[in-house]
Parts: sequence; structure tokens; C-alpha cells
Amino acid sequence: MKAREWQTATGGTVRVPDPERLVHLQFRRFAGCPVCNLHLRSIVLRHDEITARGITEVVVFHSSAEDLRPHVADLPFAVVGDPEKALYRDFGVESAPRALLDPRAWGAIARGVARDLGPVLRGRRPLPRPTGGRLGLPADFLIAPDGRIVAEKRGQHADDQWTVDELLAHAQALTSKN
Repeated sequence: MKAREWQTATGGTVRVPDPERLVHLQFRRFAGCPVCNLHLRSIVLRHDEITARGITEVVVFHSSAEDLRPHVADLPFAVVGDPEKALYRDFGVESAPRALLDPRAWGAIARGVARDLGPVLRGRRPLPRPTGGRLGLPADFLIAPDGRIVAEKRGQHADDQWTVDELLAHAQALTSKN
């Protein structure tokens, strides 16, 4: 993979690949997506452990930076808006009705909506903005400093992504080989 520099939703830049660290590149759905929020909170809770393992988190949404800002301002990692889905196309990340229709996603959908509903109703969080559609499928890529994709997962439904433990296991397997 050729090195690229992307604008983040909060006004910075992030380089992928990172010349010194692994990059966990996640493709999520839209700004305020309840399932995505639930998953990203699991990443936030263990972010120190992830960075200690030599991994930089980069998350891509198919929303604009403006739509993303109120939803991601407190996240300790880079979030990139891709409303035209150019990066999704580059990485072959798909959308499909099974994102929401697969029963394996329903529990996370219910938990995510329940978690986010109170803050939305109290005006502490804006409503989700499903720009680019609701049917995006998640994808995870682990990218080495030389640009090689060394591990990947393409989700089969909205809640089908690597757990933190799976991510750390992939990183550990790579460092064990070296």
C-alpha cells in the first residue's frame, strides 16, 4: 500500500501506513451509528493496551467531518470522514442489507440504541446521521509499516468486527514471527 495522509474529522492528519507502527484501520458506518459507538467504546476502554502493543487506531466513517465531529470529538484516535466512500472502494469494503437483517447484529443494535437514546433525548448527543446509507459492513485491516496488509476481516453484518482481544492476538502473532 502506498503511503497516504488523510484529514481527520477533528482537523489533524494521519498517515497510513505509519512508518513506525502497525495501523488498525477500521471501516465503520455513519456518524452516530449506535453499533459503531458501542464497538468504539470497547476500543477506547483498552486504548492504552492497544497503543502499548505498537498499534495506531484509524477509523473511517462514510460521513463528513462536520457530521462526525460531535460524535467523535472525545475519541483518543484518528477518525476520518469519507462521505464519497472513496476509501471504502479502495479497500473493497461493501454495503449490503445483511448488515441489519442478520440476526447476529440485532443484540448490538438494541444495546447501542439503548445506550445512545438517553443522551440524544437529553440533547447531549445529536441524532445519528446515516449519510451514505445504513447498510455499511464493517471491515478491519492491520497494516504493517511497510504498507502490507498483514491481517484483515470483512464483516458479514453490522456487528461483525475484531474484538480488542482479536486485534491484540493478530499483533502478537506478527511480533512473534519477527
